[in-house]
Amino acid sequence: MGNRRPLLMFTCFLLGGMGLALTIGLLDVFVVHADAIQDQGSASAGLDLALGIPLLIIGLLLVTGHLHGRRRPQAPAKDEQPKQDGWAQRILHEPRFGLAVVIGALVGTPGVAYLSALHSLINSTLSPGVQALAVLGFAVIEFALVIIPFVFLTVRPQATQRAVQRFKDWLTSHARQLVIAAALLAGSYMVISGTLRLLS
Repeated sequence: MGNRRPLLMFTCFLLGGMGLALTIGLLDVFVVHADAIQDQGSASAGLDLALGIPLLIIGLLLVTGHLHGRRRPQAPAKDEQPKQDGWAQRILHEPRFGLAVVIGALVGTPGVAYLSALHSLINSTLSPGVQALAVLGFAVIEFALVIIPFVFLTVRPQATQRAVQRFKDWLTSHARQLVIAAALLAGSYMVISGTLRLLS
């Protein structure tokens, strides 16, 4: 939102991300009909455990205070600060539409949830038209966290920028608590999910 052309940057990001997600989904529904996750049960269960256990350990170490974040470096000299800020501000301020499309495409690369949804669609008795609408709906849900700020930025740009800045400030001030919660929740989910799949 701090970019000189925020609406176009949002549009390019959505084109790259939703474009890739929709292309893969529609090709799968109408052309390929691939079952990408049929034989991946035990492999994904092992991956869940391999990722979940370290996340749980990290979360527990952070809670007990045995794992400390890096100490903040000393503040740079006064004559260096404007130079660094100027470089960062230039990078964030100038529109880079190609980069936004590429980052959007990377974010839109199909994950496990998307492949699971495609698996359910392909094995269903729904018509191809309904399946295509389902792919569109899933892509909209997947990018809702980008679409909603985009809509508010279009309708109320100043208020949206202030609200986003407040949210960023809150995230910064609660970073440690959020990391602990994310590590414990994601780790617990992966360990439970992986264990259940291995036992089933």
